[in-house]
Amino acid sequence: MKKKKRNFNARFWSGTKKHSVPGLLEAFFQFNDLAIVKEALSAMMQCSVEKNARIKDYPSEVFHLHQSLRSLVRAGRVIGEKAGEWTVLPPAESHAPAPGMGLLSEEEYREPLRVFRKAFKTCRPGEFDDFLASVVYFSLGDAAVGEEQRLIRPYLHLAKMLDAAYLIVQRGMKGKEDAS
Repeated sequence: MKKKKRNFNARFWSGTKKHSVPGLLEAFFQFNDLAIVKEALSAMMQCSVEKNARIKDYPSEVFHLHQSLRSLVRAGRVIGEKAGEWTVLPPAESHAPAPGMGLLSEEEYREPLRVFRKAFKTCRPGEFDDFLASVVYFSLGDAAVGEEQRLIRPYLHLAKMLDAAYLIVQRGMKGKEDAS
């Protein structure tokens, strides 16, 4: 069966308007290194909550990261909604989480689709959009966000989604229609 392609607003950073969910995840990690994205997201978060701290170097990269993470969140929402229709291939080696997957529990490591389901049960998609906009805005300016607590929950879920998306790309994902 033909894979359905959707518009995740990825044209700015990937050059292609429509992607399938697995295609968008692959494109995301072709353009972004997981460790660098997590480090940049952490730096943006830190600059957002500290007064007189901002990212001075390469503000265009912050905007690029915002656009690509926004597309990843949109794809993650689809994954969360249709998690029962897809399966992720099991890890080839042991069941222990790989280095760099520190936020994922062993259960989430074995079944990364669970991360997306949980993230969108806890936070609305608009909360992720607000989080990304706030983090970019406050990390590029000298002001600090007044309500740090509203940033923590989406930040943690997004960091876990990055790890889970990386696992999905590494292992592969199959839909029910691909099983035959």
